[in-house]
Amino acid sequence: MMRQVKIAEAKTHLSELLAAAEAGEDLVICRGATPIAHVTRVASGGKHAALSTMLRRERAKHKAVTTEEILSWRHEGHVY
Repeated sequence: MMRQVKIAEAKTHLSELLAAAEAGEDLVICRGATPIAHVTRVASGGKHAALSTMLRRERAKHKAVTTEEILSWRHEGHVY
């Protein structure tokens, strides 16, 4: 079961509660007996970091493109 804390306790002990969440503990902040917020650790990096790294590696494999090249591609294949 998740640890439940009231708002006043959360305000008073926020640093300790965040440290507990960082350590992997799930917390629920309640107003009276009503749960209003779920505090959990955020996964570091995840899919976004892996995708960003992969894109950087792919970009590094190719030479830089000039503005003139991009403009010429715009009309590639056009018949005038």
